[in-house]
Amino acid sequence: MCFSIRPYPRFRMQCSVTYNAGSFQGQGTIRNISCADWLLSGDLPMRPGETLPLTVTLPNEQRIEAPAAMVRWSRGQEFAVENLPIEPPTHAQLQHGVKRLARESAKIIG
Repeated sequence: MCFSIRPYPRFRMQCSVTYNAGSFQGQGTIRNISCADWLLSGDLPMRPGETLPLTVTLPNEQRIEAPAAMVRWSRGQEFAVENLPIEPPTHAQLQHGVKRLARESAKIIG
């Protein structure tokens, strides 16, 4: 198995997420997050390669909308997505949220 060093730290968290796959809407929970990718579990299973928009509600009730993320892998109800290029204001909002989590959380995971 090949391992790579992640370019961004990853933080454990639990916050709600809504995502769309075609005409279906899924609800789920983010399990961990970084500026580049997220681990989710949801009620609508996804397949690797699918692209979907996400709306995340952070613990402080702030919403972040990622217009496009690609599913990298899936296992049952759990899947990982990589953020595709997003608008600078949205990226700044995401970075701010993750940095806030970094200050509040001592649980960085590999």
